[in-house]
Amino acid sequence: MKKIPNAVGPYSAFRQVGDFLYISGQIAINPETQKIEETTVEGQTKQVLENLTAILENNGLTTSNVVKTMILLDSIEDFKTVNEIYAGYFSAPYPARSAFEVGKLPLGALVEIEAIAYLK
Repeated sequence: MKKIPNAVGPYSAFRQVGDFLYISGQIAINPETQKIEETTVEGQTKQVLENLTAILENNGLTTSNVVKTMILLDSIEDFKTVNEIYAGYFSAPYPARSAFEVGKLPLGALVEIEAIAYLK
């Protein structure tokens, strides 16, 4: 199993309910150090998506099982950059998605992504 970051609060990193896997918002925590090490939105987005992929793989899934994502951004100015990196992890038909600028994220993160995956 791949190592995943610890939750930074009183919540589960993921939960399976019925035929769905609900993945809590992932930020760019390196699972080896349990710290955010990347300082750019590019580096943080890649780490977030690697964390998300590790959770999926640990549950026998891939990004093709993801049916919905939500992206939270520190700045909407990073939307294009995040999209370019995101496209490298998902393929058509892409998951349904929403994205928001929220201003501040836990631990000073620049991006957070949560997901819902279908198990079948």
